[in-house]
Amino acid sequence: MRIHFPLGLLAAALSLALAGHAQAQQHDHGAHAAPATGQQKPTTPPVQPAEVDHSKMDHPQSDSSQMDHSKMDHSTMDHSQMDHSKMDHGPASQAPTEPREPIPPISDADRAAAFPSLKPHAMEHASTFQSLVMINRLEAWDADHGTGQAWEGSAWFGSDLNRLWLRSEGEREGSRTESSELEVLYGRSVSPWWDVVVGVKQDFRPADSRTWAALGVQGLAPYKFEVSATAYLGESGQVMATVEAEYELLLTNRLILQPLVKASFSSKDVPEYGEGTGLNKVEAGLRLRYEITRRFAPYVGVVHERLFGDTADYRRGEGGDVTDTRFVAGVRFWF
Repeated sequence: MRIHFPLGLLAAALSLALAGHAQAQQHDHGAHAAPATGQQKPTTPPVQPAEVDHSKMDHPQSDSSQMDHSKMDHSTMDHSQMDHSKMDHGPASQAPTEPREPIPPISDADRAAAFPSLKPHAMEHASTFQSLVMINRLEAWDADHGTGQAWEGSAWFGSDLNRLWLRSEGEREGSRTESSELEVLYGRSVSPWWDVVVGVKQDFRPADSRTWAALGVQGLAPYKFEVSATAYLGESGQVMATVEAEYELLLTNRLILQPLVKASFSSKDVPEYGEGTGLNKVEAGLRLRYEITRRFAPYVGVVHERLFGDTADYRRGEGGDVTDTRFVAGVRFWF
């Protein structure tokens, strides 16, 4: 005789039997692990890192130092729902507001060292005796009306503050001296670049010699222009003045181009000396020198001279030219 059981009823009975067996095993393990006092602690099933939802965790109250981040699966975490602005990352994430070695405050001694009191200009100069002799131009020239020679030089003796100056220049044409003068001046430094000079000037040529009182300034103007301006007071209230400016353009360390401009003025007509009122003469020169040594340099150049006003009229009356262009060659040296 065959008894037929439904398959559903058989599956339900098998499930109940397996569940009862599992509960019996858990009861046995719990009783074996219980302490001798008979008290039994509740057990919590382990949490897998993949099941942690960080968006619902309270990070400020969690102890991150005891968390095992190596077992967490960050690829399955939803960072888009996490509010990082409210997370407390601890004191290590805060930038220090004070330097590790604070800068000490500035003291009066520091200010005095940084801004020392400057000494007056007169105290900066050396008081030792020094000297310099400079022959700026010693040259021969060739022009349409003949050949000739010219010189211009200066010398000083003393300290940086007080000096005795000697200045001389002149021209010769053929075998005759056309002009010659000598100045003896006392110079006083009034700034790092300028001197005031006062003294006398003696003209030996042309015609009879004349003596002048001289007052002027000389020095280095901005952009390194060497400038000299001197006024002369002669007999009968005659006043003359000369202004000279020159510049040194370094083409190389030894090849130097030197332009020069010089102008002279007179307050009165003096026919016997061929001098008229106002602007008398302008001389412009361009010389190229090569410094074999710093103390000795030969040069070549060209010079153009032009007379103006009554001075030009006096020259025409003598049968001379009011303009003159000449080529020059000479040497410049100092010691």
